[in-house]
Amino acid sequence: MGLTMTEKIIQNHLVVGEMKKGSEIGIKIDHTLTQDSTGTMAYLQFEALGIDKVKTKRSVAYIDHNILQTGPENADDHLYIQTVAKKHGIYFSKPGNGICHQVNLERFDVPGETLIGSDSHTPTAGGMGMLAIGAGGLDVAVAMGGGEYYIIMPQVVKVNLLGKLKPMVSAKDIILKVLSMLTVKGGVGKVFEYVGDGVKSLSVPERATICNMGAELGATTSIFPSDEKTLDFLKAQGRESDFKVINPDEDAVYDETITIDLNELEPLVACPHSPDKVKKVSEIKNLKVNQIAIGSCTNSSLFDLMKVAEILKGKTIAENVSLVIAPGSKQVLTMLAENGVLAQLVASGARILECACGPCIGMGQSPCTDGVSLRTFNRNFEGRSGTVSAQVYLLSPETAAVSALTGYLTDPTTFDGKVDVELPKEFMVNDNLIVPPAEDGEEVEIVRGPNIKPFPKAKPIAAKLEGIALTKVGDNITTDHIMPSNAKLLPFRSNIPHLADYCLTPCDPDFPKKAKENGGGFIIGGSNYGQGSSREHAALAPLYLGIKAVLAKSFARIHKANLINNGIVPIVFKNSEDYDKIEKNDKIVIDNVVNQINEGIVTVHNETKNEDYEMVLDIPERQKDMLICGGKLNQIKKQNA
Repeated sequence: MGLTMTEKIIQNHLVVGEMKKGSEIGIKIDHTLTQDSTGTMAYLQFEALGIDKVKTKRSVAYIDHNILQTGPENADDHLYIQTVAKKHGIYFSKPGNGICHQVNLERFDVPGETLIGSDSHTPTAGGMGMLAIGAGGLDVAVAMGGGEYYIIMPQVVKVNLLGKLKPMVSAKDIILKVLSMLTVKGGVGKVFEYVGDGVKSLSVPERATICNMGAELGATTSIFPSDEKTLDFLKAQGRESDFKVINPDEDAVYDETITIDLNELEPLVACPHSPDKVKKVSEIKNLKVNQIAIGSCTNSSLFDLMKVAEILKGKTIAENVSLVIAPGSKQVLTMLAENGVLAQLVASGARILECACGPCIGMGQSPCTDGVSLRTFNRNFEGRSGTVSAQVYLLSPETAAVSALTGYLTDPTTFDGKVDVELPKEFMVNDNLIVPPAEDGEEVEIVRGPNIKPFPKAKPIAAKLEGIALTKVGDNITTDHIMPSNAKLLPFRSNIPHLADYCLTPCDPDFPKKAKENGGGFIIGGSNYGQGSSREHAALAPLYLGIKAVLAKSFARIHKANLINNGIVPIVFKNSEDYDKIEKNDKIVIDNVVNQINEGIVTVHNETKNEDYEMVLDIPERQKDMLICGGKLNQIKKQNA
């Protein structure tokens, strides 16, 4: 029986366990990446491990999120990350060099190797044939220290692409189609492998777009073959020596198969406020637009922006539209400037932003009140843009550019013009904003600004957990809800005591105050609790507030791991009807906690209503021990002792 691409890479990196579906495995990690929103905490945790130098082939620290420097906090964090990277063997990508996933694709991703990153869109590297997975900062810290990364051996879904995209239909429409079929919960526990004749027509940047937004499926990751297109891209980047063929065996066995005929695909759009609320652009009539934002780690490549420029060339954007464009990297921006395309974009009325995440995370360019914003990004959660009342739509660069000219959401296939763009045979390579680590880091002094506070640490689990149900939330609560990440709060990513005052406030404004008054307690959640970002702060802030456990219908993969890593018990209702029975302020008691964790079946007693609920803790023995120890760091210390 043949192997899938996923199985081949896992087999070559397997350290712990067996490749049996549903069982826990530990894999060796070749590369890591962090960004500055999550990086400070990851490096504080790496320091806590007491390891002098990273053990990976390459680790890179990026500055791309907290770019607005309206006070010293962001700059202080950047200096801390730069010095800790210099000391411990980590490459440092300076502000202005670009978005982590775009730069990593250009300069560092290697087919057939493994990557984890403290950003949920790390699967972007799957466009290069890499097994790339988003993870919490502590998991990245452990991998940098040479530890294996644990996942449940995933199911593998074959996405069979047939045919070829029609003009003005793009890779973004492919992943929007998959999201429309499977929803934001449809990829949990799965890896998506894109194969078929349709793959041959897709460039590496197009493949990366699909893998990037595959994170919105809740998937472990997505991956494309490494083939002639991959070789062409690596040659153009001067990295031909990194090339390796990665393909599934002809007789590879998949758990599911999805077929998409690219010939039949048409422009799609994700409507507010979820990436899976997908409609055909042609179905939405007379939607007047206030703002259009082109960029993010999903669609900021040279390939994307050249297409946008072709559409805007010699034209002027509609008077009701504010158009902002953020190139994904210094390489992209430099090449746009060199070939004259940047002048075309500016002449059309576009505003050029820094090479960074920017509007995608609410870091500037928030829409007007009740504004309609079309974005080439990957998430449109309510309030993520920085304007709670904004209506954010997700779409392709082609749809965005054509709509910028008309002032309305417009089907780009109606555009009267030809857009024919090819990737260059040679990219301009200048890595002068990537700082290498010191050969001998002993003499490097780490600089810590006053905003950098110690992270909260869990204690070994108590024999009895009790407290009130502090809040009760619905389905698909995101990490943006749990720990908001707007421009006002991002500068405090290294200050958990400050951030904790905003924990879950989009859902329950009184939550932090109530948690402090009651000495912590419990959170009651719906299905897919914690979807979205990999930000560990969504577990660290609740830990600081004394949260003992989260009771939910189901959890998103990364957030569940982050809760366990930090000693918070994530348990699932065996009967979803029991979720309806619990109310805010009910007193919750869990007795005999250690034994119940080991058994994996947890009885929760609602003392207020005198009811018992049977719940499930479906995790491997390693994570059970981790909870009992009080988190991953405590477990490591116990093992070392």
